[in-house]
Amino acid sequence: DSRGAASLLKDTIPIIDFSASGSFEGYDLLRRGFTSVKSELLPSHPLELIEKNFQLNQDKTSFATLRNIQGLHAPLKLQMEFRAVKQVQRLPFLHSSNLALDTLRGNDGSISFEDILNDPSQSEVMGEPHMMMEYKLGLL
Repeated sequence: DSRGAASLLKDTIPIIDFSASGSFEGYDLLRRGFTSVKSELLPSHPLELIEKNFQLNQDKTSFATLRNIQGLHAPLKLQMEFRAVKQVQRLPFLHSSNLALDTLRGNDGSISFEDILNDPSQSEVMGEPHMMMEYKLGLL
């Protein structure tokens, strides 16, 4: 064989890539938090899904009513304004109140659970501000 012993070994022995992107990747506890089995389970009560999707269902019925009354342009304009307002955020380590979104939805005059005790699904994340910004910008 003219290829030699080195090329024969290279052709027959698979070389395993031990990079951090495979099954050997470590769990990043700092960025992802603790793992929770509870979040992977099904909802414990049938009303839980309805409560989680309440605002989405409210927006759908509002858009349908608005479309029937004023035509197609009104809900499209309102959806465009919602998207523009949702893009305005504070830095990732600071809490954002989304006051403009509440004003568009008409919730600025009401006091709800989130106003008193805050929304548990959007709790503040404390961490190193520089690292969190670099992660958001894709530098890490």
